[in-house]
Amino acid sequence: MVGVRVVVVNGGSSSGKSEIVRALQAVLPDPWLGTGVDALIEMMPASMRATEAGVAFAPDGRVSVGPQFMRLQAAWMAGVAAMARSGAGVIIDDVFLGGAGSQQRWQRVLAGLEVLWVGVRCESAVAASREAARGDRVPGMAVSQAEVVHEGVAYDVEVDTTHTDSLACARSIAARLR
Repeated sequence: MVGVRVVVVNGGSSSGKSEIVRALQAVLPDPWLGTGVDALIEMMPASMRATEAGVAFAPDGRVSVGPQFMRLQAAWMAGVAAMARSGAGVIIDDVFLGGAGSQQRWQRVLAGLEVLWVGVRCESAVAASREAARGDRVPGMAVSQAEVVHEGVAYDVEVDTTHTDSLACARSIAARLR
């Protein structure tokens, strides 16, 4: 997949996506920018992190997004695509809460760019254990997202972090970029 300027990494919470992105940046011969949905949420005003119009985290770990979040997300996605169109390699760490619909939104924004679609899987019990160890997530997010984020999504490559470390996963992904 020579010419790929964008790698979209999708998986549930605590599946190991962020570590894979950092490892991928380390193993690729050229510098690539890494960004993700967590960075988007951190950029938003705190008032949007607990409202139905923004992003809301239910006590059971479910995440819901409202119209204000979707509007800002669309602008952020267009900005990420603009970076890639300007010549930067970009690795996107995302959580496709809408499954195939989320991928379709990225496909529209990234139209005309070569994209490598990566699925990151992890057994829900392992992801839940990681989630508990992190302490910065609402309990239940990992389990509620483990499968739903992959529903209807088409990938070029899939990795499983249940028993494989992030560096090995990154090397497997990097091999698809050469």
